[in-house]
Amino acid sequence: MNAELEYSIMQHHAAELRRAAADQRRVREARKGNRSERRHRSVLARLIAS
Repeated sequence: MNAELEYSIMQHHAAELRRAAADQRRVREARKGNRSERRHRSVLARLIAS
């Protein structure tokens, strides 16, 4: 395998890893956001039910 081809494969793989990391970050942030919303809704539901 010549050096240029190997370099382009490495670049492509690095870009895939960056995309995967960004996706995981988005999922983690979305889960954090959903947890806080659920917490607020449950508190609000308790107040309304009382």
